[in-house]
Amino acid sequence: MWRALKRAHQAEPRLLAVSFGLSMFAALPDALLALWMKLMADGVVQHNRNLAIGAGIGLGVSAVGTWFLKVTSDRMQRRFRDRVAIALESHVATLQASVATIAHHERPEYLDRLAMLRDQVFVLDHMYMSLFSTCGWILRLGVTVALLMSIHPLLALLVAFALPTVLTSTWRPGVERAAEERGASANRLARHLFTTATTAPPGKEVRVTRIGDRLVKERRAAWERWYAPVAAARWGSAMWHTLGWAIFGAAYVGAVVFVSSRPGATPGQVLLVLAAGSRLSAYIGATVGEIGFLRGFWLDGSRRMAWLEDYAASLTENADTPAPERLVEGIRFEHVSFAYPGTDRRVLDDVNLELRPGLVVAIVGENGAGKSTLVKLLCRLYQPSEGRIRVDGVDLARIPAGEWRSRVAGAFQDFFRFEFRARYTVGVGDLPWLEDIPAVAAAVERAGAGDVVERLASGLETQLGATWPGGVEVSFGQWQKLALARGFMRDCPLVLVLDEPTAALDAETEHALFERYAAAARGGGRITILVSHRFSTVRMADLIVVLDGARVVEVGSHEALMAKNGQYAELYGIQAAAYR
Repeated sequence: MWRALKRAHQAEPRLLAVSFGLSMFAALPDALLALWMKLMADGVVQHNRNLAIGAGIGLGVSAVGTWFLKVTSDRMQRRFRDRVAIALESHVATLQASVATIAHHERPEYLDRLAMLRDQVFVLDHMYMSLFSTCGWILRLGVTVALLMSIHPLLALLVAFALPTVLTSTWRPGVERAAEERGASANRLARHLFTTATTAPPGKEVRVTRIGDRLVKERRAAWERWYAPVAAARWGSAMWHTLGWAIFGAAYVGAVVFVSSRPGATPGQVLLVLAAGSRLSAYIGATVGEIGFLRGFWLDGSRRMAWLEDYAASLTENADTPAPERLVEGIRFEHVSFAYPGTDRRVLDDVNLELRPGLVVAIVGENGAGKSTLVKLLCRLYQPSEGRIRVDGVDLARIPAGEWRSRVAGAFQDFFRFEFRARYTVGVGDLPWLEDIPAVAAAVERAGAGDVVERLASGLETQLGATWPGGVEVSFGQWQKLALARGFMRDCPLVLVLDEPTAALDAETEHALFERYAAAARGGGRITILVSHRFSTVRMADLIVVLDGARVVEVGSHEALMAKNGQYAELYGIQAAAYR
């Protein structure tokens, strides 16, 4: 919570102080109502007209002041929350997008935390209102206890009898949230099934396969698996909470009897105990409820945000070496092994490989051989489970991920469709040149995507995505060409990764595209990595790496590997036979 407060102070320091001050100030008039009622009763009993009138005026001012300050405080807090909400959402989005690897998007235990954080961050700004309210209720409690002790010190024991309600209220949310988190995967499944049944992309297959009713039943079953333990936890904690309130209720009745039966007790004292005691129960209820809400939801959200901050920082704490401006020695894989999060099966096993500057390197192998994984490790999207990758002799893990990726460009087979204007869809490949239309046009030309842009109604200014006003939908192949252009935005990256980025294109177009690019890439002090199933393209590479069973089984040029008559030659022959 302290971190969340610092984040709010950084975003809106003045509004934070004013909102907190007003919430505290608004608590005082309300807490003094019992005192004015006692003084009014004393004035009536003692026939003291001035005391009665003064108490009545004080009562009226407190009532009006409570309303006025509450309205003012609420409006100020709303303004503060609106402003700080943007800061919190931006902070969490930046953290998730800037984490050095993408493992947190695939590990189930991290996914559950992130899914809950995504749900909470949009309302996490309410945590500050809850915290201010809690402090206000505590201030009211302090004033009320002081008034009760002015009658008799033993009345302070009412607070002790209220402790069980405080303890159960702070304990309940943790128990319930733990039950919710244990079933988070079932809840995610329920949401996924709901999305599958109600959104457009899977709509055709849902209807053709007629699985709508099954999706509804499976969604209900998944929801029940999540809700059953949550309901049990809520019922169990509610029983203890009820017992805590019963203890306080008995103590309150006892306090009223104790004061009213004392010798010399005045009607004003009894009225103060009745008013302050009843307000004490209301204040304790509000304090306990607010603490429970703060403890159960808002603090839980801020704790997840702190976890994400720590997780992001842990992946960069040893990154203290700048990225090279130019490759001299090249890149070496030294006994690199890797298994995806949540599994023990190695996708890469004891890989040793040297990639020298100026080479075009092709990586081939059957599906599941580890080709894309090798590329992801090179882009620092994952850390090797074992071994290391050296760049000019420096461990890649020692180079800040952001710096390294500024030296890397690429296009991937599982590209994302950025539904922006076409020039931004391409331009985000190199942010400093985002607004430079000639640079974007040059990238489009290098990717052979000029025909796509020419067909768009407004060229590069066309909005992509049919769901947006004036937007147009383009084919998968056209999206892929635009993604390839995005990968070509950087003129001189140290490493260019092309992970089957032209799978939707015909073999002739792909061959012509890479033949032109490979000729320009050689000898520039950089490395081009090409992953492709088409051997007519692969044979253009200077170095071909063959993966099989998570291991590197062959390395060499096309001619050398064909002469070796090993696995590469066999795969090449099988594909060539299909064209005869």
